[in-house]
Amino acid sequence: MMQKVVIVGGGIIGLSIALRLANKGVHVTVLEKNTCGGQASGAAAGMLAPFSEIGEDQDVFFDFSLASLRMYPEWQAFVRETSGVDFEFSPSGTLHCVYHEADLLPLSSRISWQSEYNEDMRILTQEEVLEREPHLSRDIKGAIYYPNEAHIYAPDFVKALIAACRNLKVDIYEQLGEVEIVEGSSVRLKTDTMEWEADQVVIATGAWAMKQGEALGLQLPVYPIRGQICAYRPEKPLLSHIVYTSQGYLVPKANGTIVNGASEDIAGFETAVTAKGIDRLKRWNKKMVPALEEETPFHEWAGLRPATQDGFPFIGRLTNHPSVYLACGHYRNGILLSAITAKVVAEDLLGEKVSFPLQAFHPERFS
Repeated sequence: MMQKVVIVGGGIIGLSIALRLANKGVHVTVLEKNTCGGQASGAAAGMLAPFSEIGEDQDVFFDFSLASLRMYPEWQAFVRETSGVDFEFSPSGTLHCVYHEADLLPLSSRISWQSEYNEDMRILTQEEVLEREPHLSRDIKGAIYYPNEAHIYAPDFVKALIAACRNLKVDIYEQLGEVEIVEGSSVRLKTDTMEWEADQVVIATGAWAMKQGEALGLQLPVYPIRGQICAYRPEKPLLSHIVYTSQGYLVPKANGTIVNGASEDIAGFETAVTAKGIDRLKRWNKKMVPALEEETPFHEWAGLRPATQDGFPFIGRLTNHPSVYLACGHYRNGILLSAITAKVVAEDLLGEKVSFPLQAFHPERFS
C-alpha cells in the first residue's frame, strides 16, 4: 500500500479525496496555490440537482452524477461528524419550471426517461406549482417536481472539509503559488521555497489543470468559465424549494438568503464581477420571483468553473506517468460530484475494486 499521497489543489474535489484517503490510513498532503475552496468550490450555489441540470438523455455522466447524489446523505454526515463543523444540507427538492405551453410536452419527454430511476418525480400544473411556492411568477406554466434533489451551503461545507482533513492529520499548505512536479523514483513537488516527496500525486487543480498537463506533455483541454452569482436577503421568506429554469436558478438558504445564479462567460482566468453578468441575473430573477424586482443584491461574486471539451471530468492515472493521477474538469458539478469522485479515486489509488466504471472519464481520451 502506498504511504504518501500529495494532492495538488485544495478545492472541494481535492479536499474530498484527501479526506477519503486519510480515513483509509494514507498519509496525505494537500498543496494549494491560493486559499482552499477559494475558486469554484466557494463560489458555488451548492445545488445537488442532476435531474434538473442534465435533461437531454441518460449517459454515463448522468449515472455518475445520480450515484453521487444518492451518496450525499451519508457523505455529508461523515464530513459533519469527522469535522465537528455544522453546515446546511437541505433536501429541499427542486421545481424545474417552464414558461411556455410549448415546453410542457418536453417536460413529459424528460420525465419519461428520468422516471426509470425510481425517483418520486412528477409534473405539476401551474396551480400546483403556485400552491407550493406562492411567490413564483404567474407566467410559469408548469414544472417537474424533483423531491430528492438538494443543496448545501458551499462556504461552510468547504470549512468542514478542511477541519475534517486536519482532524485526520492531513497536512494542508496554502498560498504556495505554482507547484512544480518532478518525477523520479518517487515524485517530487516543489515551490520556490518548499519541497515534498510522494508515492502518488493527484492533480485536482480545476480550471488550472491544463498547466500541469502541459508540463507532463499531455493534451488536457480544461478551460475556465467564469460563473457570476449574486445573493439577496429579503425581509420575509420567498421560497422553500430550489427553483430551476433554462435561464437561471434560485436557491433559498437557511440563513434567509436566496442565491441567484448563474451568468457564465469566457474571460480567461479573470474573476471580477461584471455589471453585464449581474444585470442578466437581475433581469431574469424577477421572471421567477417578481418580489425580487424590489430587492438589491447584498453580495455579488464569481468563480472559475473547469469546463472540458466533452463535458466529462478527467479521472484516472496517466499511462506515461503512472505516479500521477488526475481528478479535475468537473465544471459546474464539483460539489455534487465530490462524494463519488473521492470514493472512486481512493479505491483506484489503493488498488481496490472501483465502484463506478471510469473509462469514459480517462484523462488521455483526447491525446
